[in-house]
This record gives sequence, C-alpha cells and structure tokens, in this order.
Amino acid sequence: MSAFQNTTSSSIIFLLTGVPELEAFHTWISVPFCFLYVTALSGNSLILFAITIQPSLHEPMYYFLSMLSTTDLGLSISTLVTMLGIFWFNVREISFDACLSQMFFIKLFTVMESSVLLAMAFDRFVAISNPLRYATILTDSRIAQIGVAIVIRGTVTLTPMVTLLKRLSFCRSHVLHHSYCFHPDVMKLSCTDTRINSAVGLTAMISTVGVDSVFILFSYVLIIKTVLSIASPEERKKAFSTCVSHIGAVAIFYIPLISLSFVHRFGKRAPPYVHTMIANTYLLIPPVMNPVIYSVKTKQIRRTVLKILHPPPQ
Repeated sequence: MSAFQNTTSSSIIFLLTGVPELEAFHTWISVPFCFLYVTALSGNSLILFAITIQPSLHEPMYYFLSMLSTTDLGLSISTLVTMLGIFWFNVREISFDACLSQMFFIKLFTVMESSVLLAMAFDRFVAISNPLRYATILTDSRIAQIGVAIVIRGTVTLTPMVTLLKRLSFCRSHVLHHSYCFHPDVMKLSCTDTRINSAVGLTAMISTVGVDSVFILFSYVLIIKTVLSIASPEERKKAFSTCVSHIGAVAIFYIPLISLSFVHRFGKRAPPYVHTMIANTYLLIPPVMNPVIYSVKTKQIRRTVLKILHPPPQ
C-alpha cells in the first residue's frame, strides 16, 4: 500500500520543484531571478513613492497607476520566498495551508492586475472621449470605490476555487512541478474527482481575466473611433500617445499569459525546464516591465523619478 494513500489535507507537505534537469545550476539561475525581483520591488516602490510625494500626480490616471504598482508588488512578493528559497537554500517543503494561501494571493493579484488594466482603459476612454467631464466622472471617491470593488471582486471570485481544494484527498506523489503553488498543478496530484474544481477554476478565470480582456479590447475600439474623429492630425497623435503606456502594460500582461497557456497545451514534448522557466518568468514580467514602461513613456513620472534619484543640490 502506498505511503501517500488516503492522505488528508491537514497533514500534507508538498514538495516544490526548482528547474528540472538544471538543479546543479540553481545558484546561477538565481542570479537573474534575484535581479528581476530587485527591479520589480524597487521599481514599483519608486512609482508609488513618486505618486505619493508629487501633488501634480494626484490625478485619476496616476491613482490607477499606483493600484497597478501595488498589485505588481503583491504579485512579486507572493512568489519571492518559495522561488528564491529553492534556488538558494533548496527549501522545497510547503504545507498544504501555506500552499493554498500562496495560490490564493498569486491568483488574487493576477485578477486584480487584470481589473486595474480594465479600469485604466476606462480612464483613457473618458479622458479622450469626454475630457471636459473627466474630473467630474472620475472623482477621488469614485476611484476609491473602483479600488475596493477590484479587491472584493477578486476575493469573492477566487475564494471558492481555493476553498474547494480542501475537500480533495491526495494519494499520489506530493511533488509539484513549479517553484510556487499552481492551481492545476495541485489538482493533478489528487486522487479525488476534480471536475468541480476544474469547472470552478475555469469559470473564475473566464469571468475575470477573460471578461476584462474583452472589455479592454472594446474600450480601445471606442478610443480609436474617437481619435479618428478628431480633425487635427497633431491632436490625434497627442490623444493616442496618452494610451501608449497602457497598451504596453496590457501587452506584457496578456502575451506571457497566453504564451504559457499555449506551452502547456501544445508544448508537451518540450523539456520540463522550458515549462518551469516560462511559468517562473511570466509572473515576473509585468512587475518588472510596468515601472520601466511608465517611467520611459510618461513625462511626469519620469521627471519625478529622476528628481527622487538625483535630487538637486541644496
């Protein structure tokens, strides 16, 4: 009889995986990942600090950017401990409850990032299509309400998905195939029927990230229609330039997500380390790149960040 049979969730210890077939190089692999984490944490903290101290940045667009930076910080911190713990100290064990907590926060911040990107698309649409009423539509209180709604939406949608994992029994190997707890990865180890879990998980992602992507696309259809109706070429260029940073943020969020889905579905013959490396990096790309994009493409952010990094002599 297998030692894993009839194991209940309360006593489970999962084993996380580093990079399969490249265990001997974990110390070297940790170097670029450590650099990415430092970049993500420092970059997003700098954006938040810049928006906080600069009164001219206390506008709807930058409030939404601060929400984006907050979710990026949360997403980075959610995987930081387990990923670097494996690479540096070979600490692979994680309890079932800790695994569920990590899974919940990874999913929560992913859904929140998608929601914030949708809110930013709405912000750009209002700014371009109805600039005279922009400040009256997106008031401070309304932005705060949007922020609270984003958190509540993610929590309510994802709690059933994570909670339902507690009903499963695990009678197979407890070795997970990622450096963090991944919902489909945990379900594969169960010897209980997981069809309900799969349905709830799929519904949660379609109703959040999937719906958000459709509405973001629809927002840009309306934005393009509005921009093309502007008579002056200079005004058209100026109006559309305000969307460049947001388009970049949307691209670096959805392209890695779609790429990971394609690799899991169609790249079954690829070496195991390919799947693991893509899974590890896709959660880090948005937190690393968003501060870079907004610092480069947004003049006010760039000036404030440069002022913080290189303060004028007293």
